Amino acid sequence: MAISKESVLAALSHVDDPDLKKDLVTLNMIQDLEIGDSIAFTLVLTTPACPMKDMLVNACKTAIRVMVDPQIAVNIAVSSQVQRSLQGDQILPGVKHVIAVASGKGGVGKSTLSAGLAFSLAHLGAKVGYLDADIYGPSAPTIFGTTEAPHMVQRGDKQIMVPVEVHGMKMLSIGLMTARGQAVVWRGPMVASAFKQFVQDAAWDDLDYLIIDLPPGTGDVQLSLVQTVPLTGVVLVTTPQEVALSDARRALGMFSMEQIAKPLLGVVENMSYFTPEDAPDKKYRLFGEGGGKQISEEYGLPFLGEIPLNPLLMSAMDTGKITPDSPLLVPFHSVAAAVAQQVSILQSK
Repeated sequence: MAISKESVLAALSHVDDPDLKKDLVTLNMIQDLEIGDSIAFTLVLTTPACPMKDMLVNACKTAIRVMVDPQIAVNIAVSSQVQRSLQGDQILPGVKHVIAVASGKGGVGKSTLSAGLAFSLAHLGAKVGYLDADIYGPSAPTIFGTTEAPHMVQRGDKQIMVPVEVHGMKMLSIGLMTARGQAVVWRGPMVASAFKQFVQDAAWDDLDYLIIDLPPGTGDVQLSLVQTVPLTGVVLVTTPQEVALSDARRALGMFSMEQIAKPLLGVVENMSYFTPEDAPDKKYRLFGEGGGKQISEEYGLPFLGEIPLNPLLMSAMDTGKITPDSPLLVPFHSVAAAVAQQVSILQSK
């Protein structure tokens, strides 16, 4: 008996997305279904960084072989379509998700995590932008290995900045507009104004994710962020040390305040351990252990992963020689997938 599209879709309706808690057919994730000597269709994921991709593909094949035909070949192409969470917003109209990376204190590797997250999402196939919002201590020009200044174009009745493109990503930083080593000595209102200009007067155009590297603390830029940007969510970075955890709690408290109330996507623990090159099986917990998990459990937030202390990665970022396909970024891939997963879950609610 010939296989019908209805029977295939009925089988696939028994495959649920474990994060979104609905079946793939209801979620419209099964597209371009064709039936002949084989069954072929496209599985359209909500993010190119989906950590469940292989599991979903295998579950679809199993459902068809159990409920339709145990012998027929099943060919599944996988694509992604990031859904916009900022519907109707006139600020950043082409950006689907804005993710801020925050910390309560400096020195915890927030910029390293922000860049690693951006590079990893780009490596996984997403269209990514990176906004270095640390006006006093910009690090993006160093990490991205560029000093190219953004140029201006006329759009409508005003001039806007065009972010520089590096490794297929769009990037803006005050460091691209100042001389190397030049201090930015501005009062709070000027910092807030500069941040707003980077957001409102820049040609970010179409992006899946805009990563914003915030300065440490709970000051003007953070307040401008929540007042200006249609934020999807916040990723908090800490180290295992108690002093870092104490400051991380303050940052979490700020984003949890009723008048601010921005979604918290989860916690990342940076500098979790050190593994020597000559002893790849060993993990030395130089700054303590379990701090990131502790604070995520304390606040009921997802723990997004651990990032090890890697001198080779530090050197590559210090010299601007990191690229999206670098093996040094492998630990960031799982964190990027976890962040994208939380964004999809948040959007489905």
